[in-house]
Amino acid sequence: MSVSVRIPTILRTYTGGESEVSAQGETLSAVLDDLDANHAGIKARILDDNGALRRFVNVYVGNEDVRFLDNLDTPTPNGAQVSVIPAVAGGC
Repeated sequence: MSVSVRIPTILRTYTGGESEVSAQGETLSAVLDDLDANHAGIKARILDDNGALRRFVNVYVGNEDVRFLDNLDTPTPNGAQVSVIPAVAGGC
């Protein structure tokens, strides 16, 4: 399955400045593996040392947060858009 992955500004050094790249995989885990195969090092910025999504990184398949779906086992149908979004903290 081919999907498009939206890359946040902070991770674009791994994609040669590209804001959106293509990846293959039937699940989010497979997509991240393919993404890392083509853009070495990016997966380590999305997953922690235990292989789970980093606490301050949100990942969406379509409009759905994968933490409320099947996490890394979330299906990624052909043509889906995967968005990697770093959490923003702060306030007054």
